Amino acid sequence: MTTIQKKPRIGQVNPIAHLTGEDLELMAKELDDIRQSVVDTRGERDARYIRRVIKTQRSLELGSRVVLLASLFPPAWLIGTAGLSASKILENMEIGHNILHGQWDWMRDPKIHSTTWEWDSATPADQWKHAHNELHHNFTNVIGKDNDLGYGIMRVDEDQPWHPMHLGQPLWNFVNALFFEYGIAAYDLEFRGAVARGKTKDPKFKAEFKAVRAKIRRQVTKDYVVHPTLSLVTGSFIPTMLANFTANTVRNLWSHSVIMCGHFPEGVQTFEKRSIDGETKPEWYVRQMLGSANISGSKLMHIMTGNLSHQIEHHLFPDLPSNRYGEIAPKVRDLFDRYGLDYCARPFPQQVYSAWHKVVRLSLPNGWLDQTNARNLPGQLKRLYQMSTGGPKVRRALQARMAQEQRRSLTPAA
Repeated sequence: MTTIQKKPRIGQVNPIAHLTGEDLELMAKELDDIRQSVVDTRGERDARYIRRVIKTQRSLELGSRVVLLASLFPPAWLIGTAGLSASKILENMEIGHNILHGQWDWMRDPKIHSTTWEWDSATPADQWKHAHNELHHNFTNVIGKDNDLGYGIMRVDEDQPWHPMHLGQPLWNFVNALFFEYGIAAYDLEFRGAVARGKTKDPKFKAEFKAVRAKIRRQVTKDYVVHPTLSLVTGSFIPTMLANFTANTVRNLWSHSVIMCGHFPEGVQTFEKRSIDGETKPEWYVRQMLGSANISGSKLMHIMTGNLSHQIEHHLFPDLPSNRYGEIAPKVRDLFDRYGLDYCARPFPQQVYSAWHKVVRLSLPNGWLDQTNARNLPGQLKRLYQMSTGGPKVRRALQARMAQEQRRSLTPAA
């Protein structure tokens, strides 16, 4: 299962080699008990929480849009844009994402239910639920199955062959972050695969594409036509349009960063397709634990991340109310400690740096970044140029040489 079937890389230790089948069963039993303890105590306190968050978000959005009617004046533009950015983050992260997970379906409130909620995003809710809830959460960090892992545009594991085109992945990732909601719409639509397989004429794809196009049209009309038009009376049409664009960009950058921190920092495991063949529930639990990372921080940080700062707990129990993740996190961490697993949690800046470091590291041939320093930089750049301009044989030969050098550097001197 999982990393047991992956060929160990140089200097890598299998993080679950010490666990027996009995260990996995006992750990799964404890996780089931943690989940049930929350299910048994869900109630009015939780319902008040989500209703309060929704009311706060809607009040913040309405107030910000009213302020932006006078956005010709810089103070109004700054206050309105900041408020609108925060409201969009709240709506996407703590409200929309979690409602669409079914975390609040137990309330039986038709207005706050995964089957009726439509969120402020370019992706139609139904398509997102299929791509995210059914695919991403079932195939967390499985290369070739989980589109959230690298978003289909990046090299995400050392075992994937390096190609010169990967040199551009830091740039692609940044552009993706700027327009993240549209990137997510494309992933959920599986647009790239449909084009590659020539299935753009397929009736199902055409219907889903039409739904995405209609949703984007509604979003654009709301943010870049209706709201700016209301500001015409104060001469604030252009400032209001720019404010909406800025708020959407801030929301995109924030949500992209949070998701990167949850799945892509150094220390988070990836898995081969064959590693999940015949996977049991205890093994599924372990894969979620190894394939996720948390962000440590304040209560405000947790709310603004949609409690995806507790990504480990979310992946273990995706349908539990998000406000309860912080409550069970110490119990989950204790489980990690007792079973000798690494609970990957760092402050937000460190996780962002770690994730981007991995993006850059994997954009280069294996070991190139680790072996490069100020003294050997010219030689390393020459080697990189040779690998970028040479054919597959040249790349394989130079990669093998670097692997040999890395192995030698890790071997203790006699």
